[in-house]
Amino acid sequence: MIEVKRMKTENAWKKYADKKPVFDFCEGYKEFMSLCKTERECTDEIIKQAKKAGFKNLDTVIEKGETLKKGDKVYANNMGKALALFVIGEKPIQEGMRILGAHIDSPRLDLKQNPLYEEAEQALLDTHYYGGVKKYQWVTLPMALHGVVVKEDGTKVNVVIGESKDDPVVGISDLLIHLSAKQMQKKATEVIEGENLNVLVGSIPLEGEETEGVKENILSILKEKYEIEEKDFVSAELEVVPAGEARDFGLDRSMIMAYGQDDRVCAYPSYKAIEAVTEAEYTSVCLLVDKEEIGSVGATGMHSRFFEDTVAEVVALTGGNALHVRRALGNSAMLSSDVSAAFDPLYADAFEKKNTAYFGRGLVFNKFTGSRGKNNSNDANAEYIAKVRQVLDNNEVGFQTAEMGRVDLGGGGTIAYIMANYGMNVIDSGVAVLSMHAPYEVTSKADIYEAYRGYKAFLKDIK
Repeated sequence: MIEVKRMKTENAWKKYADKKPVFDFCEGYKEFMSLCKTERECTDEIIKQAKKAGFKNLDTVIEKGETLKKGDKVYANNMGKALALFVIGEKPIQEGMRILGAHIDSPRLDLKQNPLYEEAEQALLDTHYYGGVKKYQWVTLPMALHGVVVKEDGTKVNVVIGESKDDPVVGISDLLIHLSAKQMQKKATEVIEGENLNVLVGSIPLEGEETEGVKENILSILKEKYEIEEKDFVSAELEVVPAGEARDFGLDRSMIMAYGQDDRVCAYPSYKAIEAVTEAEYTSVCLLVDKEEIGSVGATGMHSRFFEDTVAEVVALTGGNALHVRRALGNSAMLSSDVSAAFDPLYADAFEKKNTAYFGRGLVFNKFTGSRGKNNSNDANAEYIAKVRQVLDNNEVGFQTAEMGRVDLGGGGTIAYIMANYGMNVIDSGVAVLSMHAPYEVTSKADIYEAYRGYKAFLKDIK
């Protein structure tokens, strides 16, 4: 009788004889998520960890006139908001790299360049939301301020307000239910207007000030604590994000609730996977970029030439030439490490159950992303998917396949199609997320751990 192999994905929790490695790995992830709420903070923390793991600054290698050989570890920092890490492999780099690529920006509220004003003896900060958000989700929450202020003389001031237990928090008010009859008749997109996502930061007037005393008091506090003047907001990047640490979620502690898990839940295991590389047949790369949530634009987004230029530097330091750069990119294989939508039984009609991601079933593969008719997507070829399947099966990594909801309902994008422009093989793979793009998102610890295991297996074994 012929054995028929059927499509079936198992809950990864069932295979763990010992769950301690899962929980231990996720403790490190929670700490990372609690510390890193901006793309700058992610870059700084990963570089800090990478240095301890033996990675050297690529700029330093170039300045010293050194070369790179098998086993060398280097990183390149792109304006403090994105980075690429390399472990040089045994094979010449023109034979291709093995790349894990994720993004480290997340939806948030950015302060405008002239943000501070006073109204009705309240001081507020004007914001402009970044990325796709449901604006009504961002009110009546404890919020924190993270970012940098660069003064006119070039002095950079790091700002974090609202994370320490002794810090105050800030936030956005909402209309009380007793007066909201008209508001409740509005569409969800209009319940909270973008121009009303203004952050309340104070209500005490500065003694002796007759006009805008509350605003002046806030300025005096910023001057005393950070040496910041009002004019310094012009050259600042300050982000309003949910305050508080990443937390265990669920009575069984099987999940994690945190801000910014899209896409740091893929960035962290991607970095940890390359950190674990000791010997590599092909050069291993971890690429962490900015601006994905707004189209991968700008000098720190995937559309920039940063990665291509960095590969050119690495090729040169390994004795290659300009043609080898094109070959290195074209011959590469990549996992575009980005999140997928977790099936939500409360909104089951948004999903197609046979082709969706479920909590606990491991690393999620999306053959294509985009929206409606696969527009603006990378569509991975069958031959490449077969290779990836084999690697994961051989390493007993739990994985599943999915699409982003029902066909005509919506969709989403990643950096995969941009990297595919080089001719390399790319497929989206990541962790399923519940309440994606909300201030607090939820993920499964088993999926995070399987992502880490899958990323390690890919760097080691993919041919």
